[in-house]
Amino acid sequence: MKLLFISTILLFTYGCAVSQKKSESIAFYNVENLFDAEDGPNDDSEFLPDGKNQWTTERYEKKLANINKVLGDLSYPMLVGFCEIENEGVLKDLISRDNNLSNYGTIHYESPDARGIDVGFIYNKSKLSVIGSGKIRFTLPGDSEPKSRDIVWGKFLAKKDTILALVNHWPSRRTENSEPKRIKAAESARVFIDSVLKVNPTSKIVFMGDLNDHPSDKAPQLISARLSPMISEACGEFGGTHQYKNEWNVIDHIMVSPGFKKGKVKVLSNSGKIHSFSYLIEEYKGNKQPFKTYAGAKYLGGFSDHLPVSVQVKLK
Repeated sequence: MKLLFISTILLFTYGCAVSQKKSESIAFYNVENLFDAEDGPNDDSEFLPDGKNQWTTERYEKKLANINKVLGDLSYPMLVGFCEIENEGVLKDLISRDNNLSNYGTIHYESPDARGIDVGFIYNKSKLSVIGSGKIRFTLPGDSEPKSRDIVWGKFLAKKDTILALVNHWPSRRTENSEPKRIKAAESARVFIDSVLKVNPTSKIVFMGDLNDHPSDKAPQLISARLSPMISEACGEFGGTHQYKNEWNVIDHIMVSPGFKKGKVKVLSNSGKIHSFSYLIEEYKGNKQPFKTYAGAKYLGGFSDHLPVSVQVKLK
């Protein structure tokens, strides 16, 4: 009986291990101003050694190490979308600093954002093969030409299934009457998504990003009319991915198409998660908040003012 009990435990443990091994994840992370310490073609003067933020090589390396710690504790997702990155070079530096990321590739396009705030992906080349990539560029209301951050997309092959991923960073809420700008970004993404679903209604689409809007706002709802939201207040310990004026809100999103319910690659239902590892949180004046890299111009040495989000993916 004792031997049977031990055998049952071993079988159960092995079964869990196999299941975990076949489970992967897709994540998104706003990394709060990941700039290198070199003077680039964009307006990056505040993130230089002699700039307002006194952004040195040492601080840059610490920032990379911080992000890699998060990626490690996320069990190195097979696909990660990032926003607030300066260029492709910072993504390449990120994967070069961790041997566990040595088999990762990058996707990035330089956007017309004046500060050089871009979006991009890293992906595990042993799990995903790139079969296409591009950008969605649009002109915001009141502008005569594109000045905002692009939406970047990547098309991947995984287990003979095709995955289309879009990473976004929509216009800020800090400017007055900013909602029409985010609606324009949403409409641009929606046109692209609709064109894909028109050709193949079972397409596997994963949409992610810092939308600077809550799930109930108009712009995100243009996307959630087509794709299923995976991140909600219930997905995290604090009920949000970002804090403003001591209030937590979900502004970092992952949404997926119904096509992920079938095929070799499936997104597990109810697997959306807001990650709040203890080191990502600090207490300030009795209030728990994200442990930021900066508070204004004051260097804190933290991780980001946003928390990372992810979904679980099963590969057959």
